[in-house]
Amino acid sequence: MTIEKHSKLLFGLVLFALVLIARLFSIQILDEKYKTSADNQAMFYQTIYPARGVIYDRNGKTLAGNAIVYDIMITPKECQGIQFDTLELARTLNLDVEYIRERFDYYRKYRRRIGWQQQIFAKRVLPEVYMKFAEIMYKYPGFRGVKRSVRSYPINAGGNLLGYCSEVDDNYMQKHPGIYRPGDYAGRTGIEIAMEEELRGEKGYNIFLRGSNSQIKAKYKDGEMDLEAIPGKNVVTCIDADLQSYGQRLMENKVGAMVAIEPGTGEILALISSPGIDVNMLNDFGANYSIISENKYRPMFNRAVAASYPPGSVFKLVNGLIGLQEGVLTPETRYKCDHGFYYGNKRLGCHWHNSPLDMEFSIMTSCNAYYCYVFKNILENPKYSSIQERFDRWNEMVHSFGFGQKLGSDFPSELAGNIPTSEFYDKRYKKNWNAYSVISLSIGQGEIGCTPLHIANLAATIANRGYYYIPHIIKASDGVEIDPKYYQKNYTMVDTTHFQKIIKGMYKAVNAGQGSGATAWVGEVKGLDICGKTGTAQNPRGDDNSVFICFAPKDDPKIAIAVYVENGGFGATWAVPMASLMVEKYLTGEITRPEMEKRILEGDLMYKVKPY
Repeated sequence: MTIEKHSKLLFGLVLFALVLIARLFSIQILDEKYKTSADNQAMFYQTIYPARGVIYDRNGKTLAGNAIVYDIMITPKECQGIQFDTLELARTLNLDVEYIRERFDYYRKYRRRIGWQQQIFAKRVLPEVYMKFAEIMYKYPGFRGVKRSVRSYPINAGGNLLGYCSEVDDNYMQKHPGIYRPGDYAGRTGIEIAMEEELRGEKGYNIFLRGSNSQIKAKYKDGEMDLEAIPGKNVVTCIDADLQSYGQRLMENKVGAMVAIEPGTGEILALISSPGIDVNMLNDFGANYSIISENKYRPMFNRAVAASYPPGSVFKLVNGLIGLQEGVLTPETRYKCDHGFYYGNKRLGCHWHNSPLDMEFSIMTSCNAYYCYVFKNILENPKYSSIQERFDRWNEMVHSFGFGQKLGSDFPSELAGNIPTSEFYDKRYKKNWNAYSVISLSIGQGEIGCTPLHIANLAATIANRGYYYIPHIIKASDGVEIDPKYYQKNYTMVDTTHFQKIIKGMYKAVNAGQGSGATAWVGEVKGLDICGKTGTAQNPRGDDNSVFICFAPKDDPKIAIAVYVENGGFGATWAVPMASLMVEKYLTGEITRPEMEKRILEGDLMYKVKPY
C-alpha cells in the first residue's frame, strides 16, 4: 500500500470517528429526547389522564360531566419484603382483607415477570377515601395515587343514548395502534363511542428519576420536562335534556322506543330505548355487566335505531303518496270498505267506519281496505310492462323516503331495515305473483322492517312537505365540526305538492274527534295543531304493537315524533297519548292533562312482553 493510499485511509477513519463522536455527543449530551425516552430505565413516567370532554344538550345543560376519582397504583418491587398492616390498609381503602392478600400472593408469584411494572391495586377510589389513605401512604412504599376523571350524570338522559366507557383490552389496542395503553378507557357505545376521538383528550405525564436500586426518587429536572394532559373537547348534542328525561319516564315499564326530530334541521331531540341502561350503572359497567346482560328484556339493545319493526298503518301514508305521484290515486278517489278487503277467498280485515270513503277520510279512520286498493293499483299500473317493473318502481320510491337503508345518522349501530325486492318475490313465488300475493305491504306489514328512527324520519319528511335532513345527534360547536351531509335536503321522489293532501287527513285524524288518533286530545290542548297517523302493527310474539307518528304545529313544524310500544295494542291506546304528551312538553314546557299523564306513567306492559 502506498503512503498516499495509507494517508487517505487514515484520514477516512479519523473523519468517521469524529462524525461518530459528534453524533454520540449530540444524542447523549445535547438531545434531551433520548434522555427522557419512555424506554429509559433511569426514568419513571407517571401518566396524567385527561378529563374527558363534557357532553351537553342543545340548551347547555350537562348530560355527562366529570368527577374526580383515584386509582391506587403499586410497584411490587418497591414493597418487596416489607410487612404491611393489612387490616389498616383494608379499612382505609374499603377493601376486603382477602382481596389484599390475593393481590400480594399474585405479586410474589409473578415477581420476576412484573418487576418494576406499575399495577392497579384499587380502581376508582373516591376522593374522601383517597385523602385518608394519603395521610398514611408513607407507611406503604410502592403505593401512589393517580387522579382520573369519571363520568357524572346530573340528568338521567339514559345509558343507551350516552353510552359507557370501559378499560381497553388487547383487541381494542390492536385496532387503535399507538393511541391506547393498558389502563386507558374508551367509549364503547352511544355518544361516547361516536365522539371518542373528540372526547378522549391527550394524556400527559410526570417524569421521575429512579435510583440505583430502581426506587423512584425526585422529579426529573424539577418537572421541566413533564407534559400536561390536554382535556377532551366538549361536545354539544341536539338532545333536549328535559324532553329526553320526560320521554324515559313515559316509557318506564314498557318495551319499545321514542324518537323526536326537529324537522327543519334533522336534529334528534330525543332518542329513547326502553327498557334501557340506567346512567347510575355506567361508571362501573364491568361490575354491572352481568346484571344488565342477564336481563331478559335486553336493555343493551337500542331499539330506537337497531330494532326492525313492521311500521303498520303509518306506512299507508307512503303508499298514498306514491299512488298520488304515479297517477293511480287522487284525493277524491273513493273506495268502499265492507269490514275489509276481499280477494279470492281471503279477506284483509278492517274495523267499522263509514263507507265509501275518500283519501282524507281514509287517513283519518286508518282504513285498511282503502290502501289495499291503492297498492293494487300501483302494482297494476298500465304504464309499466310487468309486475317486476312496477314493484321495482315502488321499491325505488319507498327508498327515497329513507326506508330499506341506513339513514346515515351519526349515532352508532343504526340498522338499515328491510324493503323487499322483486327478486325476492320472484324467488319465493317462482316468478308467478301479483299484487294480491304481497297485499300486506299495503298496510306496512309483510316483509317490511324499519326502525323507530325511520318512521320518525317519515314524520319529519311529511312535516317538511317532501324532504328530510339526515337525522343526527351532534351539533357543530367550538372545535367540533359535523359532516356537511347533515345540512343537505334529501327530497323524496314524490312531488312536494302531494304532501299537503296527506297532511289534511293527518290533521283530522287527531283533531276531528272521530279519527284514529283522536285520543291525543283527551283534556283538549289548544294551539298545538298536531298532525298524526296511528298504526297497529301485527306482532307474532303477542298483542299488536302500538304505533303513532306526528308532527306539530301543522303549518310551522317544530317537532316530529315516532312512538313504538311493543304489545301496546291499538295505536290510540298507548302511542298516541305518549306522543301528544311529548309534543305538549316540548312546545309549551308543561302538561295540562295530569290524568292522561298519570295513566301513562303508571302503565305497566312488561307482563305482556315475552322475553327475547
